[in-house]
Amino acid sequence: MATAPAPPAPGAAAPGGPEAGEPAYGPATLAGNARITDAQRARLEGRSPIIDPGMQPAALTALLGLLLAVAAPIGSYALLVPLVALQAVTAAGWFRLNGMWPARQGIALAFLGGLVADAAVLAAGREHGPAAILGTLGVWVLLCLVLQLRSHADPDERMYGLMATVASAALAIMAGGHLAAGADAVSVGAASVAVAVLARALPLPTPASVAVSLLAAAGAGIAVGQMTGLGTGGALLGAAAAGCALIGHRVAAYDYPSRFVHFTAGVALPLTAAAPVVYVLGRALG
Repeated sequence: MATAPAPPAPGAAAPGGPEAGEPAYGPATLAGNARITDAQRARLEGRSPIIDPGMQPAALTALLGLLLAVAAPIGSYALLVPLVALQAVTAAGWFRLNGMWPARQGIALAFLGGLVADAAVLAAGREHGPAAILGTLGVWVLLCLVLQLRSHADPDERMYGLMATVASAALAIMAGGHLAAGADAVSVGAASVAVAVLARALPLPTPASVAVSLLAAAGAGIAVGQMTGLGTGGALLGAAAAGCALIGHRVAAYDYPSRFVHFTAGVALPLTAAAPVVYVLGRALG
């Protein structure tokens, strides 16, 4: 009598299964079992879940930064076109970075806050830009709080949604600082951020990459500053804007990296994070 074949050993690949080196799938379930993400695999292996966006998102950031730099001297309404795109990508990217998707109402609310801030700056004038931006931010925090109180979700989920909505709206509104800043400062800051993110995406060790990014941004700040009214002061503005941009770049690489996060938060956060320093140093140096 023939003996029954022995069952395969646990973990052995079945005939026709994935070859060695390919990522494996978990056991079948009724609801499906998706492939784990790179961040989850990194945590399980004890590695950092931080994954930098890479060269393609950096190229899109550079393109958007160059559009801001070129549009700023033309006028506020020309600058408004790339700025609105920046605010939309910022709002969507922040929600996805926090693992909340879809979140259409929150994204729409945050984006609307950015648009209202832009309208307030245009109506009040650049000299009253900070008051317009802070006023819009205060109103939007209150509005987000009222809307979340009407939610029927669990208290923990409601609080998490409130924090994500307020932070997303604050970032979208903060990006309006480019509209309140002087045209020369926007050109220098946006061009410096564009150069910095491209340098940061180069395949270099992190300390060297950061140093090269800051130096390249300072050089770009000098170059663009000579073409505007800032002169050599553009080096300081460029380096400071690049420092803020690298912080935004780092945030976009944390915890939930995916192509969607990289092509939204990874594109927008460097320019959004640089907006306050562009305004402050632009006023101080201009």
